Amino acid sequence: MSLARKHYQRATAAQAAGLAGPRSPQTGEQYELHAAALWEARRTLKNIKSLEAKVARKRELLPEFAAYVAGVLEGGQGAQDDVLMTVMLWRLDVGDLEGGIEVAEYALRHGLDTPDRFERDTASIVAEQTAEEALARLEATDAEALAKVAAELVMHLSRAEALTADADMHDQIRAKLHKALGYAHRESGSREDALEHLRRALQLNDRVGVKKDIEKLERELKQQPQNAAQGQPAQG
Repeated sequence: MSLARKHYQRATAAQAAGLAGPRSPQTGEQYELHAAALWEARRTLKNIKSLEAKVARKRELLPEFAAYVAGVLEGGQGAQDDVLMTVMLWRLDVGDLEGGIEVAEYALRHGLDTPDRFERDTASIVAEQTAEEALARLEATDAEALAKVAAELVMHLSRAEALTADADMHDQIRAKLHKALGYAHRESGSREDALEHLRRALQLNDRVGVKKDIEKLERELKQQPQNAAQGQPAQG
């Protein structure tokens, strides 16, 4: 797609989104075109059995909606927009936490719902999928890159936590978010913050699986003053 075409899509999407009232159904030429494209995309995805292949296909499809989404975020007043919300979910599905949370911030600010085919509310989806992606990424990252990746994840997870802090959701979901934050803080070197989040995760769900990590962090933090007094570095 040419730059001129992208600019046109963004500008007309922003204009239409600005005219639609809060919580009213989104309308306009660009919405209709992208809703039709989304319907075709979903039909294609339905025929793909492999979850890995579905994610790969979503990653290929997402750029087609980027200009439209940018326009809505720029000029929107909070109209209910199933294209926008589906893009948010797909971005989170493919691991684009920055892009997904960007849409989530707009959606949560305006109280937008997920499309009818999704059973969970917006805040719960954002919290859980961000946490699951972060936990998977931490586990898959090699030791040399772990601290850098963890620091980036702390940023995304903290933003997701702030956006969903006042939302009503199952304790197990919020516990998972705090667990992810705890592990990300731990791997980035912030043990005190890690311990705080892991304790909160355990408080919310005693089966979240962080008891041994809490005990280990407590031992390490207890040893720090002793190591400092003896002129020894704390063991990492």
